[in-house]
Amino acid sequence: MKAHFLFLLLLGAGVASAQQRIIPLYNGKAPGSENWNWQEGENNSNIFNTTLAYNVVTPTLTVYLPPPSAIPTGTAVIIAPGGGFHLLSVNSEGAEVAKWLNAKGVTAFVLKYRLVHVVSNDPVGEMMNALSNQKKFDSIVAPVDTMAMKDGLAAVAYVKQHASEYGINPNRVGFMGFSAGGTVTMSVAYNGSGDTHPDFIAPIYAYAGGAIGSTVPKEKTLAFVVAASDDQLGLAPQSIDIYNKWITAGQLAELHIYEKGGHGFGMKKQDLPTDKWIERFEDWLGVNGLLWPENPTGKFAKTTYKDWKNFQAYLEDNLHNDWPNLKKYAEDNKNVPPPAVGVTRIVFMGNSITEGWKDTDTAFFAKAGYINRGIGGQTTPQMLLRFRQDVINLKPAVVVILAGTNDIAGNTGPATLETIFGNLVSMAQLAKAANIKVVFSSVLPAYDYPWKPGIQPAEKIVALNKMLKEYAGKNNIVYVDYFTPMADERNGLKASLGADGVHPNLAGYKIMEPLVEQAIDEAMKKK
Repeated sequence: MKAHFLFLLLLGAGVASAQQRIIPLYNGKAPGSENWNWQEGENNSNIFNTTLAYNVVTPTLTVYLPPPSAIPTGTAVIIAPGGGFHLLSVNSEGAEVAKWLNAKGVTAFVLKYRLVHVVSNDPVGEMMNALSNQKKFDSIVAPVDTMAMKDGLAAVAYVKQHASEYGINPNRVGFMGFSAGGTVTMSVAYNGSGDTHPDFIAPIYAYAGGAIGSTVPKEKTLAFVVAASDDQLGLAPQSIDIYNKWITAGQLAELHIYEKGGHGFGMKKQDLPTDKWIERFEDWLGVNGLLWPENPTGKFAKTTYKDWKNFQAYLEDNLHNDWPNLKKYAEDNKNVPPPAVGVTRIVFMGNSITEGWKDTDTAFFAKAGYINRGIGGQTTPQMLLRFRQDVINLKPAVVVILAGTNDIAGNTGPATLETIFGNLVSMAQLAKAANIKVVFSSVLPAYDYPWKPGIQPAEKIVALNKMLKEYAGKNNIVYVDYFTPMADERNGLKASLGADGVHPNLAGYKIMEPLVEQAIDEAMKKK
């Protein structure tokens, strides 16, 4: 698989999904709690410093979809937050986990299951009071324990039955739960079958002693188990018991017991190894084939999860050791001979749009003197750092510079239009100092970036192009306008010219080619 394409895939990491959809698990009131007449509440002022939901009457799933740029893994995870059946830690053990998984191509569903009725506005206080006496706690929780399990089973059934709607493989539906949510996880694992059977589970510092049932399912059920030895509720041994039961039953399981972390670490940052537990979960999902399409097609057909991980490692190495990616063309540059007599050498400097040009229309770059020096994902400061090596030292007659869209996307951090413009001007000045003529390319239209949705780049691109055109007119530089013939009514890329709204297809490049050749001819005539 080509590096520039893999880079574009990676850029999806960390992007939050769009507005979440909330799905009621039952038609009408939930069975067994039809007479509950209190209202669900939310608490944001508590000792945990996070958002807590309480008095859940109507069980729901909140859907978190991966961004369009994420790998379509087909995997889904239902997430049950914890809170002693008195409350739900819906951020640290819910939404934040969901969004993290989304970036890996996993569709997430945060479950709000039924809880104990809290009579005050202090769900934490009531929970702590109940926990002070185990018998009291068990008697208070017992009525909702079964209800929460049924909500969990209904959640699995919903996701499996609606799998095609969400692009999910119905055989890749997992259930993850924290603390009391871990109780729900184990109850679902012990009691699920058919459409209610989870394909894998992840009990995180689970209160497994409160689970309903104890028989390990006969169906394949992978398990990823996590806890901390210093869990204030003493639950680490219960996690070890889950692992031992799974292994004894011939199931596959992985166990992580951390020395420190306490109870309820979730997605909190404590500067402890537990901060990385979810990365170990990612490793586990990947090893079990759950972070790659089961039957990859199209652009994913010729690569594997191993390829993807290797490319991530390559990018990480570059970030620390070769930020401008000077290695990319270092060997190729050594093999470029001096310009042949009668051949006009042209270097195309750019990002993935330039790099992809060579792969999409190889005949265009087979022309004598044409050298492509595009690198997928790059921004103008990276190009400026490699400009001498990849342009000046090749001694071209003309350089065609096409850059700026990745800066607007924030690929290497926030950048103002003035900064982007300044980097482009610096490249032009370096070229002119080396007697290389310059063609400034307009930035191509883009209504949105699939790897960074919501930035609204269209008007920024228009403004940057205006700056480039004005500078070119005042400084004897040729400006080639790709934007006008390729833009739609929204100032985005016409749908017929590129599948993702950013990168041209062959039809798009066929529009660009005569325009740039005309610009090159014009540049050659300038003195």
